[in-house]
Amino acid sequence: MNTLYAQLGGDAAIDAAVDIFYRKVLSDDRISEFFEDVDMERQAVKQKAFLTMAFGGPHNYSGKDMRDGHAHLVAKGLNDSHFDAVVENLAATLKELGVSDELIGEVAKVAETTRANVLGK
Repeated sequence: MNTLYAQLGGDAAIDAAVDIFYRKVLSDDRISEFFEDVDMERQAVKQKAFLTMAFGGPHNYSGKDMRDGHAHLVAKGLNDSHFDAVVENLAATLKELGVSDELIGEVAKVAETTRANVLGK
């Protein structure tokens, strides 16, 4: 099966995307505050494992579920506009890496499936 994970380029592509993605996120005034007290190396490892699993690659994600993992951020005001900013940064990252608009759309669909849980709805 040709998973989204494989179409994006596997581990190397996910690693590159997460590194660029977090550089974008940390410089985005709309959302950077949510990462102020975060160990970004640890966060990047968790994000790589999560995206690999979410895109159909090997399942090595052992972090909290999306609702529990983001509840403390919802308490700080995390909302739809912040979620949109994250998705926008992810799309910009993939565009920068030469990913097709079609695949970026697929990635956005996967991200959208997590919105309600991330935002505690």
